[in-house]
Amino acid sequence: MSEYSEDKQILFVVDTPIGFLVQTTANYWNLITTVKHPIMKGRLEDVKQTLINPDVIHLSQSDAQVYLFYKTDGNQRWVCAVTKRLNGKGFLITAYRTSAIKEGEMIWQK
Repeated sequence: MSEYSEDKQILFVVDTPIGFLVQTTANYWNLITTVKHPIMKGRLEDVKQTLINPDVIHLSQSDAQVYLFYKTDGNQRWVCAVTKRLNGKGFLITAYRTSAIKEGEMIWQK
C-alpha cells in the first residue's frame, strides 16, 4: 500500500441528525489522538456516537460551515466533535472533552 493511499484510508463515515455525513481518515484520527488531544485516545466510539446521537449541536461563531456536536460524558463534561461541512461533505476537524459548551447558535437539540 502506498503512503498516499494510507493517508486516504477512511476510518469512519457517520450520518448526523442534521443531514450530512462526517468522515475522517485513520491518519487524521491518529493526529488528533497523538498531537491535538491525546486524552481522546481510545475514544473513537464516543466521538462517533457524539456525531450520530448528540445532545446538542451549535454553529461556530467564527465559521458558518463549522458545527460543534456535544454529547454528555459524565458530571458536567461533554465530548465535543468539531466538524466542517464544505460542498455538502463533512469532515472531522477535532474532538476533545470539555466542561463548557461554547457560545454559538444552537441549531439542534435532542
